[in-house]
Amino acid sequence: MRQQDAAPGGDAPGTGAAPAPAGGTVTIRFLDVGQGDAILIRSPEGKTALVDGGRSAERLNAQLEKHGVTRLDLMIASHADADHIAGLVPAAALKPRVFINNGLGGTTQTWERLVRALQAVDATFTKASNQTVNLGSVKLRVIAPPPGMPDDQNLNSVGLAVQFGEFRALLTGDSETEETEGWLAQERADLRGPFQLYKSIHHGASNGDSAAWLANVRPENVVISVGENSYGHPTAQTLRLYRQTGARVYRTDRHGTVTFEGRADGTYTADTER
Repeated sequence: MRQQDAAPGGDAPGTGAAPAPAGGTVTIRFLDVGQGDAILIRSPEGKTALVDGGRSAERLNAQLEKHGVTRLDLMIASHADADHIAGLVPAAALKPRVFINNGLGGTTQTWERLVRALQAVDATFTKASNQTVNLGSVKLRVIAPPPGMPDDQNLNSVGLAVQFGEFRALLTGDSETEETEGWLAQERADLRGPFQLYKSIHHGASNGDSAAWLANVRPENVVISVGENSYGHPTAQTLRLYRQTGARVYRTDRHGTVTFEGRADGTYTADTER
């Protein structure tokens, strides 16, 4: 397995961010894959990135086919839990050039299958290290876990701040409170809101989003990637936190795939499957 530590400011897989086109949009789709995360990002130039892949290969494949995805430029696993990476195994056939992960090798057979599938297409394995990746004219800031996190997949979730002109989105996998507190202590400008679009942490679990973290992020819209589950996701406590921010809340279990089209001037449209 090739594991490459990309330096901050690195431009792979693009060679440099193009200026945000005035008439173009970045498309961010929260794919309805059941209980799990799968987010598809497409630049105005048609470059594609897939962040996580859900638990069901069949459901992810159906979504990628529905949205006409025949090639991936970038694949990111926020962490190595099955409800985030199982669907990535067949998606490796779309030949992503780069695979970004948290550097904590998974210990499951699912992770081993994913590694073999990506090796077969000669993808470059890259550890999250606060690098910037240019997806055409869309800037992706990879958010590495804070130093000193315990050896736990959720607490080492990789974040991603998406920027297209004035439009901003934030995805942080299954981060728990300890990780978000670590990020807050870093006082990072790339994690400071407002964000027009924000993915709920850990499917709306009670140990994910907190009042302090949401006050920093200041989301206008929250999307909860969730399906039928026995965990109680999303919790009433977390839904109450979102209401207190005044954000609009979308849920893939109720709305199906949720799609945002962001423009360079910061305006956007939202669309739901149902």
